[in-house]
Amino acid sequence: MSREQGQLKAKLEERPLEKRIAFRHGIIQNSFFMAGKQARLDDGLIMALAEVFAYDIDFAQDIRPNDQFKVLFEEYFVDNTKISNGPIIAAEFIARGKQHRAIRYTDEQGRTSYYNPTGKSLQKAFIRTPVQHTRISSHFNLQRCHPVLHQIRAHRGVDYAAPTGTPVKAAGQGKVIFIGQKGGYGNTVILKHGSQYSTLYGHLNGFAKNLKQGQRVSQGQIIGFVGSTGLASGPHLHFEFRINGVHHNPLTVKLPQAEGIAEKIKPHFLAHASNLIKLMEHHHLKASESL
Repeated sequence: MSREQGQLKAKLEERPLEKRIAFRHGIIQNSFFMAGKQARLDDGLIMALAEVFAYDIDFAQDIRPNDQFKVLFEEYFVDNTKISNGPIIAAEFIARGKQHRAIRYTDEQGRTSYYNPTGKSLQKAFIRTPVQHTRISSHFNLQRCHPVLHQIRAHRGVDYAAPTGTPVKAAGQGKVIFIGQKGGYGNTVILKHGSQYSTLYGHLNGFAKNLKQGQRVSQGQIIGFVGSTGLASGPHLHFEFRINGVHHNPLTVKLPQAEGIAEKIKPHFLAHASNLIKLMEHHHLKASESL
């Protein structure tokens, strides 16, 4: 900005954005979060790393001392000054002695996801817990005594206790086949996922804005909010998982994998994955030599 003859003039200067690849390595002693901080990862990258491996590692239950991680991620600079972090492009997590690896890849349709080095998706077609809950208030139990009716009535789902208004997410990509009041379930959403699978979300306080029957939803999309409508003794989500109409325990049912790398682009993916793993190991070796 400059001042000429009493007038202010401004001009826009474009400066090139430089992308760099950064590496971090951590060994867990107390908690994954603390190990991430000690490895100089910010909160966003720590959460992103947990999300990459969330389908295979329970970060509340599975983490043990001496578990470790490696991560490659992008950093963005302007005039040699760091502006922000970019996405994780490759990572490794060793939990309880088992190695998990993740490669970020964008396919021909522009879809970006994480895969293992052989091209299998790290995602599952469904998430087991579609709400951030405080505790499981009732398990899948075909001989449960109903807390309101005080009689034996099969409980064909899992109840996740959570404060009223907590967002409820779609467990998988699907289509809304029911939304409204449904007897003892209260406010309910039922999703159909392909030809075999369906999920039910009951006792909702309300539905996501503009959600309607026939609408398609993506995995993780908010479809409603925790409540205590219908026959409920307190605020919670009642979640059911059905295969060909038969109820299964959402906590133990084997979940199908999301679609992996297509065969026609697999050679390109495998070369890409190999290069990233070699780069990650190279950085790790250099870091170890400097200690």
